[in-house]
Amino acid sequence: MDEKSLKKLLEKVRKGSCGIAEAIKQMKHWPAETMDFACLDHHRALRTGFPEVVYGEDKSAEQIIAIIKAMLEKPSVVMATRVNPEKAAQVCEKVAGLDYYETAGMLAGNTDKVFEHECRGTILVMSAGTSDMAVAEEAFYTARYLGNPVKKLYDVGVAGMHRLLSQTELLHQAAVLIVAAGMEGALPSVVAGLVDKPVIAVPTSVGYGASFGGITALLGMLNSCAPGLAVVNIDNGFGAGCMAATINRM
Repeated sequence: MDEKSLKKLLEKVRKGSCGIAEAIKQMKHWPAETMDFACLDHHRALRTGFPEVVYGEDKSAEQIIAIIKAMLEKPSVVMATRVNPEKAAQVCEKVAGLDYYETAGMLAGNTDKVFEHECRGTILVMSAGTSDMAVAEEAFYTARYLGNPVKKLYDVGVAGMHRLLSQTELLHQAAVLIVAAGMEGALPSVVAGLVDKPVIAVPTSVGYGASFGGITALLGMLNSCAPGLAVVNIDNGFGAGCMAATINRM
């Protein structure tokens, strides 16, 4: 439950259109709901502005189904990250109303209940190459379902600088930029040298042997000389989306 939902519920109680018993029912598991294998933090959106999100990679389909069903009963958007297509198919068969974004590996539900924050502007999600799109898409949908206007600009890496330079107007229009890159991880430094907005760099595990699964890109980004550049963990599109949403919120 977020602040907007809580205010709406309390207003209904005040006006008499919702009884106390019904209000208690809606808040029965607030702030937390304990399950056999999980403890759902329904209070998180009210406390931090972000709802709890399911990390699906190491959970079974049955566990994701049970968690999402419980979360869908609350008036906030539901997201699950790192869900492969096979697992997503099993979840969607048992839970109605979910959207699956295969490239991002994300499930989303209650999307009509996204809390639209007052924002500074648009978040622009960028990728150096097509191979970085999975991480970029995770960032895109995370920021989108956290209530932000989001645009994307993919495959504009430093191997063809003209692709990036032809889009400088779009870069300058953004309030926050997320830049995902593998290999040597150069693109975020270039972008941060072109704009006066916060740039969140996301190293990806894309690259040949000496990329060391994204460590080379990570170290390159951490050692950037461009000001206004922050770095999240390898392949952490979700973390980048959350950070961008925090910065973008008024």
